[in-house]
Amino acid sequence: MSTEKFHAVVLGAGESGVGAALLYQSRGISVFVSDYGSIAPKYKEELEEHGIPYEEGCHSTDLILRSEEIVKSPGIPEKAPIMQAVRERGIPVISEIELAGRYLRGKAIGITGSNGKTTTTMWLHHILSEAGMKVGLAGNVGFSLARQVITDDQPEYFVVELSSFQLDDMYRFRVHIALLMNITPDHLDRYHYNFEEYALAKMRILQNQTAEDAFIYWGEDEFISRYVMAHQPMPMQTLPFLTYPQVGSAADKSDDNVMRLHFDDHQFEFPIDQLALQGPHNLQNAMAASIAALRLGVSADVLTRALKDFVNVPHRLEKVGVLDGVRYINDSKATNVSSTYYALRTMTTPYVLILGGEDKGNDYMDITDLITAGARGLVFLTTDVLKLYKSFHGKVPQIASALSMEEAIEHARQMAQPGDTVLLSPACASFDLFQSYIHRGDCFREVVQSLIQDEEKHV
Repeated sequence: MSTEKFHAVVLGAGESGVGAALLYQSRGISVFVSDYGSIAPKYKEELEEHGIPYEEGCHSTDLILRSEEIVKSPGIPEKAPIMQAVRERGIPVISEIELAGRYLRGKAIGITGSNGKTTTTMWLHHILSEAGMKVGLAGNVGFSLARQVITDDQPEYFVVELSSFQLDDMYRFRVHIALLMNITPDHLDRYHYNFEEYALAKMRILQNQTAEDAFIYWGEDEFISRYVMAHQPMPMQTLPFLTYPQVGSAADKSDDNVMRLHFDDHQFEFPIDQLALQGPHNLQNAMAASIAALRLGVSADVLTRALKDFVNVPHRLEKVGVLDGVRYINDSKATNVSSTYYALRTMTTPYVLILGGEDKGNDYMDITDLITAGARGLVFLTTDVLKLYKSFHGKVPQIASALSMEEAIEHARQMAQPGDTVLLSPACASFDLFQSYIHRGDCFREVVQSLIQDEEKHV
């Protein structure tokens, strides 16, 4: 194998990597897949079924460096030795989204931001589906976009959730409607601990937009507003949305609990307390999705219905159950401080917060006041508790640490009182104790529901 040469190499054999390999192969382009870890059985079977050569547990550097193009999994950091070698050789590196864009027949609706992008992506997909549009779901949710553009029979629109890592390696991909929810410090370990560098990665979603396109963004975000003002005139239609009244925006929310959207010839109003998801952050999500839907021609009647009946994705403020009079909420997808901040703002009872994991350069000052005011206790679920103890010691009545979900929930049960909430909203990545935030949230749900079932047996 050491003397073989492939036109393309895909680094990483998850959903996006395998999708990219299948797309290359479908176009007659020789491709090799390399994963430094182990490949999940379902993806290994798929590669073998299609006769795509691969390796796992290593990177064959000589073979990789002979390729003409590389698709990199979003999870592979630039500091990885293989990436340093690739960059030194000067081989073009693209994302799976960039590759898919070469064969995209429909229009892409791209959604990014530090927080809210998954919920907004799913909500907008729900709205467009309810409107009878042929619409695909891709990016960080659903199947890889590359996998979905193999066939010529493609949806009219793709709603694509885009992380900063995907945008980093995106160059010609054009987003017809770009939604930018917010930019708050996250993944700074991947951006030299430089917020400006991370924020500019988010702005790459705009790089190929034209006068036919639209940019929907939260007008109260300081960085985004400053960026827009500094880059006037912008080629695309700009549609800011605000959560307080301000003249000249695409949307404003008055004090009478009504979401109002006013832009072009659209006049849409909706009672905020009837939104399927509550909380200030979900108002932002609903506004962004609604503006995009209206611009795409969704009727007010369909939008009204879809704003009411949407069911949120798992692991995002997911109600798991009630045990001993205490409600349990799974917000495992909160992998940064800002996400946890939004979750804490939805709390209407005293709570025990399960916090911690793989720290990404977090500053916990943004949530300290909320925790001091509302937390009955904290449980640190992580192998590295020092920073958390330094941040919160003496500021809440009770603190405990745990190395398993079972242990964390046991501590939380001891701290919580009837009427309280136990909230899993870690503000950290999951990789110190779990395979992913999904695995972490699944463990939380399974432990809680098992305890509820045990209690019911004794009633």
